[in-house]
Amino acid sequence: LFKMWFYLFLCLFVPSFLTYVVQHLICAVFYKTQNLKKRYNAQWALVTGASSGIGKSIATRLARQGLNVVLVALGDQLLDTTFEELKATYPQCQFRKVPADLGGNEYLGPIIEATKDIRVQIIFCNAGYLLTGFFHTRPLDALMKNLNCNAVSAVQITHHFVQSMISAGLRGCVVFTSSAAAAIPSPFSVQYAATKAFISVFGASLAPEVRPHGIDVLVFHPSPVASRFYDKAHKLDALDFFKRFAVHPDELPDTVFASVGRTVWRDVGPTALGFRL
Repeated sequence: LFKMWFYLFLCLFVPSFLTYVVQHLICAVFYKTQNLKKRYNAQWALVTGASSGIGKSIATRLARQGLNVVLVALGDQLLDTTFEELKATYPQCQFRKVPADLGGNEYLGPIIEATKDIRVQIIFCNAGYLLTGFFHTRPLDALMKNLNCNAVSAVQITHHFVQSMISAGLRGCVVFTSSAAAAIPSPFSVQYAATKAFISVFGASLAPEVRPHGIDVLVFHPSPVASRFYDKAHKLDALDFFKRFAVHPDELPDTVFASVGRTVWRDVGPTALGFRL
C-alpha cells in the first residue's frame, strides 16, 4: 500500500515539478528584462490603473524604454500628477491621459477615441481593486462595479486592441495583472479572488489563439505590493500579515518585462509561488 501511494506521489509530483518549478527557475535565472519597444517595433503602449502602484511603475518603465504611453485611470488628482510627472521626466515621449471609471459602463468609448489616430501594440490590463466584507452584506451595485473593473474591462479593452492589431498585421503583447489570490479561495474578499482567477484563465486561454498573429500574452501573479491597494480594505489579520512582506511596485517591471513572450503565466514573489504549490 505504501509503494502504491509513493508511486502515485511521484506520478503527480514529478510532472508538477518539471512543468512549474523548473520553468520558474529558468525564468528567474536566464530570462533578462527586454526592451518592449524594440521587441515589437512599437511606438505606443496603454496601461490601465496607471496613476499609482504597479500601473505607474509599468508606465514609467515603458517611457524609460522610449515608448509613448496612454494612461488610463480614474479622473482624479493622482492621474493628473502622474501625467505631469511623466511628461517632465521623459520629454522625448508623448503621453495621453484618459480619465475613466472602469467599474462603470462608459469607459471604452473614451479609450477608443483617445487612441483612434495611433497604433497601440502594448497593452497592460492592470486596473483592479480589493473589495472586502461578507458577500451578502455588500450592495449589488458595488459588487458589479468591482467585477467590471477587475475582469470585464480587461475583456473589452483586450478585444478592441487585439482586433486592431490583427487587422493591421501588427505584432504586440497583452499583459494582465492577476494576483497570488487567484490560486486559492479567499473568503471575505470573494470577488477579488474570483475575478483574478478569471483573468488568469482568460489570459492563458487567449494566448494560443493570438500567438500565430504575433501577439504575446502574459499573466503575472504578484505577491503583496506596497501601494494604495489596501487603503479601503477592512482591517484583517491576514492582510496585515501579508503586508509585512509587501514589495515596492518598482521591483516588478524587471520580472514582468523579462517574461513577456517567453511564458504565459509568471508567479512573482514567495507568496505567489507558495500559493501555487
